[in-house]
Amino acid sequence: MNAGIQNMMLSLGAMQVARRIPFDDPEVLHYVRLGYIVAQVIILGTYFFVSYKIKQENDQTVLKYVDTPSPLSSDSGGLVTTTVRDYDLSETSKLLRGAYFGIAMMAVFHIYLKYTQPLFIQALMGLKNLYDAKPVAIHILGKKAEGDLKRPFKAASMFGAAAGPQTDAASIAEAEKKVGTKKED
Repeated sequence: MNAGIQNMMLSLGAMQVARRIPFDDPEVLHYVRLGYIVAQVIILGTYFFVSYKIKQENDQTVLKYVDTPSPLSSDSGGLVTTTVRDYDLSETSKLLRGAYFGIAMMAVFHIYLKYTQPLFIQALMGLKNLYDAKPVAIHILGKKAEGDLKRPFKAASMFGAAAGPQTDAASIAEAEKKVGTKKED
């Protein structure tokens, strides 16, 4: 099943369960807060451990791909030449920034707006996203970097095929040609 649909199904199920939790009971609310904090510590700790493992492995294999263009830009993505180590570190950094953003949003929702149900839902969603994270699958779960885990990672779309950077030789050669003509100008 598609990861986007799994996320939607999990969040809808978690909302139904959250409706039955008596959040107005201070003891229950205390345990839900504690569960959210524990989940976030596990998530952040795992991402930091993945970063450590990537640095420890120090895979210097060259990785070339044509980056996908920004939807707001008329530019057709450029050629990216990096190493597996740097690519994995940048992907893990994106995951960490997403986790930090989620924590900040939950702080606003819970502390300032007094919403309590999202604590429960986001704890579950965060753990599911941790399990689905490709660097975690490769460096912690020991899966091979092939198929969906082949670098550069393709972004999963909820309704269609996964889209991502182009790695075929023709796309790379075309991007290299563009880079060469820009340098000559």
